[in-house]
Amino acid sequence: MLPLDPQADPGRRAWIPCPRCRDHQQCEPCQEQRTCPTHWRYLLGNTGTRLHLQCRTCTHVWTHHTHFGHTPRRR
Repeated sequence: MLPLDPQADPGRRAWIPCPRCRDHQQCEPCQEQRTCPTHWRYLLGNTGTRLHLQCRTCTHVWTHHTHFGHTPRRR
């Protein structure tokens, strides 16, 4: 298990499912896409629309692409 990243700050959170532990699957608030008090992730930073996250349950680190504001170009 990885240690927490030095950039991990409980004040910077994201509610993105962890691809490793999937601890959100049996959680009612998560299934209803509400803000869950338990299954939040550390938001380590971002680069454009890519979020750099760390799971507080299993400490897995990954990048999530939000596609926010992305509009496909028409040809």
